[in-house]
Amino acid sequence: MKMQDVILIAKKKDVCYKVGMSKADLIRTLQTKEGYTACFQRQDFCEEKECLWMDDCIPSGMRFS
Repeated sequence: MKMQDVILIAKKKDVCYKVGMSKADLIRTLQTKEGYTACFQRQDFCEEKECLWMDDCIPSGMRFS
């Protein structure tokens, strides 16, 4: 997902985006706002099946199904 797409999602969810904020930091902020662990790109494996950020976070071969 492109940064512009992440920014649009953040705006819809009333999450403040600051200029210079990394994509990873913005996604982690969104995860926290949604009540999830701010884990984006911090784990080697993932068991979350319905994460919006999965394609950018964990390579498909490293996901649990």
